[in-house]
Amino acid sequence: MTKQIKSSEVKKFILENQKAELLDVRTSEEWDSIGRPEGETLGIRTHYISINQTPDNLDFIKEVKKEIDTETPLLVMCKAGVRSVMAAELLSKENYNCVVIIDGFEGNGEDLGWKEEGLPYF
Repeated sequence: MTKQIKSSEVKKFILENQKAELLDVRTSEEWDSIGRPEGETLGIRTHYISINQTPDNLDFIKEVKKEIDTETPLLVMCKAGVRSVMAAELLSKENYNCVVIIDGFEGNGEDLGWKEEGLPYF
């Protein structure tokens, strides 16, 4: 099982994993209408690569491999945690070290999420 943290734990995680990068797997429509996390303000590089809810997601994996090295600790997020878990499981099979932000950008009904936790976004 992939490690999971809440948005409230992101700053601590970054302090302990300064080479970490952030991967937001939501759609461009979500980024444009709801906002994008701004990891750079926290000192980490941010990637925006959408994942489809299909079994293989070969295009997604190919795009991630072009942008992110497998040695990089990777925080993965989506809207509320479902797609990010799927993405992290796929990427873990490709030797990525993934940690899922389980409450995502908008919260999951139990926890606030990136945006409501006051983490930087635009």
